[in-house]
Amino acid sequence: MDPNVPLVVPEINLDDILPEHFIVANPNCSTIQLVMALKPLHDRFIVRRAIVSTYQSVSGTGQAAMNQLDAERAGRDAEKVYPHAIDMNCLPHCDVFLENDFTREEMKLHHETKKILGDETISVSATAVRVPAVGGHSESVYLELDRNFSIPDVREALKMFPGIIVQDKPSDNLYPMPINAHGKDDVFVGRIRRDLTETQGLHLWIVSDNLHKGAATNSIQIAEYLNKAGRFSKS
Repeated sequence: MDPNVPLVVPEINLDDILPEHFIVANPNCSTIQLVMALKPLHDRFIVRRAIVSTYQSVSGTGQAAMNQLDAERAGRDAEKVYPHAIDMNCLPHCDVFLENDFTREEMKLHHETKKILGDETISVSATAVRVPAVGGHSESVYLELDRNFSIPDVREALKMFPGIIVQDKPSDNLYPMPINAHGKDDVFVGRIRRDLTETQGLHLWIVSDNLHKGAATNSIQIAEYLNKAGRFSKS
């Protein structure tokens, strides 16, 4: 969150990288997939408020967490990375709790979304949950938009945005799932529907591989851009 360091998702804000910048930050994994879906909607309809519930893979904690999950599923003793069992469980606890009772992961979503989208007026609140999946993060997202919208217009805006794949045909059981996003570089969006109580309310379900677009792929895209721009010295 250093104001002198650009926080970059290449599809959104490469222009934030200036010649004087020698450090470029890679955002939090759950933030990346969120802003990928928010950017085309913010450009067209203006996002005023976002309430996000995450369902985050154990791979986001690292190999030791995956070992804990594997051991619990096999009935073996294992070093505990989490304060409770993760197999057959959900922990509303990603990262450490802060003085405001939100976790650091939840506050990353709050702050980083504003910085990447370049709009401090967007209200973002999150609840981050660890779930026993290994292949990607999922997010249930409620948005309040400033401008009138139709669901076909929302789908069109998302489909046209690079790196987004819309999977939204519930009648055919088609919606994003981490098991299908695993190993892929795209962000998948589905369950697109208008809220039942707020005219300007919109619901989305967003899934992405947290180790690909949520981490390594995003970093590689930044490096490729810098290389093409001649920012790397020749050896």
